[in-house]
Amino acid sequence: MNRIHSYTGLTVLCIALATAGCSRNPARTYQGYVEGEFVHVASSGSGRLERLQVARGDQVAAEAPLFVLESEPEASVRRQAQEQLTAAEAQLKDIQSGKRPQECDVLHEQVAQAEAEARRSSADQARDEAQFQAGGIPQSQLDRTRATAEAASARVRELAGQLAVAGLPAREAQITAQSAQVAAARAVLDQAEWRWKQKNVTAPAAGLVSDTLYREGEWVPAGRPVVRLLPPANVKVRFFIPETGAGRLSIGQKVVLHCGGSPADVPARVTYISEEAEYTSSIIYSEDSRSKLVFLVEARPLDASAGLHPGQPAQVSVP
Repeated sequence: MNRIHSYTGLTVLCIALATAGCSRNPARTYQGYVEGEFVHVASSGSGRLERLQVARGDQVAAEAPLFVLESEPEASVRRQAQEQLTAAEAQLKDIQSGKRPQECDVLHEQVAQAEAEARRSSADQARDEAQFQAGGIPQSQLDRTRATAEAASARVRELAGQLAVAGLPAREAQITAQSAQVAAARAVLDQAEWRWKQKNVTAPAAGLVSDTLYREGEWVPAGRPVVRLLPPANVKVRFFIPETGAGRLSIGQKVVLHCGGSPADVPARVTYISEEAEYTSSIIYSEDSRSKLVFLVEARPLDASAGLHPGQPAQVSVP
């Protein structure tokens, strides 16, 4: 009998030690569910929905076209702004380059005519100077000849100066003022371009089209979502841990997710732990009810293409 009791006690002791060894770092499993942070894509402007370019269930890439609202007024303003910018740039180029070659050619001809007139006037003056010395003409005629010659010389100098100025650009102040006009016209075009693009909406990120909220031909108010998008990175799992286990978790800690219908476990990382506890039922807190206190925890899959679906139940294992 003593030998039998010894064997029995030894067996119980071995089982206890084995159990203690296996439960030294047991994995804790909590129930949770998959949740999605949806992106509601809208336009800042209102208008009739002309084209809906996606359907529910589509996978779209980033910058893929989603929908188009009527944009004829915005397109007209955009064209007007473009024409105004083109005109301002052309005027700036014109005042920077000076006069056109054809205008310079006209000035060259005028200078040549003035020089010919100056040579003729100078010859007339020389002849009248000789006639006056001989007493053949009065002083008044000589004065008129001298004045004509001086006027012809002044005309040559005037046209030569105009020709030199014609090759110069406009004054710096004029160029600065016109450059400001070009910048203002470009800013107006940028605003018109932005308003026009608000009517041609693209996907802000790659993801699943979860739902479309309007149909073609319907009026869409400004700011009202037309497409509900779910990027893969916006899928997370929410679960609750008891108050006694909250201290074992930290931001960045790895956990393992298992969802029904998924053959493989999904590694994830804790991204949020609530700072405040909540009750699992409406009770008054006491030491006896500490087990009712839970903390909300969120974890995101390390692989965004894990294939989790919002609303799907999940088990979370914390190593």
